[in-house]
Amino acid sequence: MPRKICVHHSRDYPCSCGLGNLYRFVEPVVLRMLQIKGRSCGYNLCSELQEHALTDAEIDKAALYRTLRHLEANGHVKSAWEEGEGGPARRVYRLTKEGEKHLEEWTVVLENLSRSMSRFVRGARKAIADQAAKTSKAA
Repeated sequence: MPRKICVHHSRDYPCSCGLGNLYRFVEPVVLRMLQIKGRSCGYNLCSELQEHALTDAEIDKAALYRTLRHLEANGHVKSAWEEGEGGPARRVYRLTKEGEKHLEEWTVVLENLSRSMSRFVRGARKAIADQAAKTSKAA
């Protein structure tokens, strides 16, 4: 993991913030949140986005709104302006049938990635343990 001083985590925490913004992983989270909520404005999505994030890297608001525009352009979400009660109008998003299918695709991709990452971690941990055993025998 790249060791960069992270403003969100301690120096000893091996976070993914050093990897930069992982915009690709904002998309399935937004799709899933809209599936759960039914419909939501960007502000509400933004306030809960980090709780559902797939990494511990900070997701900025710009990434959320870029993702929403991209999803809408591809027919995965629809939006409409709604008058707020006592506040300004806001754009409210909802998942489309195509968006549900796209979330299913993301689920398969993430499931495969999860298996690959688990296999990688198991192999790396075994190699570390083997190396530690060799080192202790040599000492």
